[in-house]
Amino acid sequence: MRWVILILLVVTIIKALSGIIGKRQYTSGDKKTALFLMISAHITLLIGIYQWVVGPWGLKLIQSMGMAGVMKDASARFFAIEHTTTMLIAIVLITIGRAVGKKSISPEKKHKRSFAFFLISFVLVMISIPWPFRQVARPLFPGM
Repeated sequence: MRWVILILLVVTIIKALSGIIGKRQYTSGDKKTALFLMISAHITLLIGIYQWVVGPWGLKLIQSMGMAGVMKDASARFFAIEHTTTMLIAIVLITIGRAVGKKSISPEKKHKRSFAFFLISFVLVMISIPWPFRQVARPLFPGM
């Protein structure tokens, strides 16, 4: 689902930008793309909450290490706190970006506001992904 969300975020950003530049109407295609993005993000949120509660890197990690221990360990902090919080904020912004398209304001304002919300969400998602090159999330050379 993460790739679906990333692709839909890019598509919605491009559509909003083309709406700003081309001064076009906020179409049903714009609404549907934002809706599919929001649905994908919410499904992923539910899966993520389940994994955080049941899996070994969320609640159980905090219970076993204590909050102070988690905050001192960069990798544990990333998975137990930072990733979860940042992705939650991104999903809230995606939901707000979708809601902007339903308001009765000018199409130009709809495109501008949804562009801002979706772009900020995209940046937050990209920052929060545990990329292989991120030392804090997954060491490139374990054991060194």
